[in-house]
Amino acid sequence: MNLSEIGELPLLDIVKKKFSRKIAGLVVGIGDDAAVIRTGKTHTLLTTDMMVEGVHFDLRWTTPFQLGFKLVSANVSDIYAMGGRPRFLLLNFAAPGHSDVALFHNFFEGIGKAVERYDLSLVGGDISASQKVVLSATVAGDAKKIVTRSGARVGDLIYVSGFLGDAAGGLRLMEKIKKPVKIEKNEMVEAGPGWEVISPLMRRHLMPEAIEPAPYIRQATSMIDISDGLLIDLSRLCRESEIGAKLYEERIPISYELREAAKFLKIDPRELALGGGEDYELLFTAPENKKVKAFCIGVVTRSGMKVVNEKGNTSSIAIRGYQHFAD
Repeated sequence: MNLSEIGELPLLDIVKKKFSRKIAGLVVGIGDDAAVIRTGKTHTLLTTDMMVEGVHFDLRWTTPFQLGFKLVSANVSDIYAMGGRPRFLLLNFAAPGHSDVALFHNFFEGIGKAVERYDLSLVGGDISASQKVVLSATVAGDAKKIVTRSGARVGDLIYVSGFLGDAAGGLRLMEKIKKPVKIEKNEMVEAGPGWEVISPLMRRHLMPEAIEPAPYIRQATSMIDISDGLLIDLSRLCRESEIGAKLYEERIPISYELREAAKFLKIDPRELALGGGEDYELLFTAPENKKVKAFCIGVVTRSGMKVVNEKGNTSSIAIRGYQHFAD
């Protein structure tokens, strides 16, 4: 049996079972957006993420600057999803020896921009040779109140912090444009729907910004960031909280820009909103009696995952979203 036959989530379960022993100071281990360690009166958060050429990015339409910024944002988003504040960054960089040195310099310029954006300190890492560009980052942070994936309760409402599907729409556009667009230098290109429509979507894919959790921390009972797609990340939250969910399709927030681009791309924008990844919006639950300034898209149930369409018909949700090793 090969890895693709097992799949990413079962592989994670194997690791979780093998290393499930809790030790003193460990508050949250494998299975959430970040690990949490108790150090005195403070919670220390640790997360890591990897980006591999040909899997997570394509250099035909992504600049090294954008890669650097995105790598840091993805890790910061995990810290935010636990209610934390990012503090320190470790970075690993590997690339073929024949790569132009400009790739190295531009990548670290993107890292520098992200470090400035999130008030981080780059404190170490490693550099190596490899057959493809392989990047990884580890971010450490702290938090007073930890929000995990496992705190949702039946009757809680389900919220998202912003529009969904924009990053997936941006990726579809870049696959058509097929060349790098230096949005970090205000470069513009012409494409079907017009620059005012496509530029926000391209930016959400190429240089996403993590969403700060401060407006939701006090109300949230559980939280996860949407990195692989709304449905698959919601299923992870449901699994950890041992609950179900009912979503209302008409409440899924879709931006004007995505609706317009979807016409050009000839695709249903709801498909991108439900299954597209890398939005890095926050998905969370909160009690019904709390006032929350976010998009309410559903309610926590006892079991199962259901969706109610615009006609009021209810059906089971087919989980879709990004998974490694999936065919």
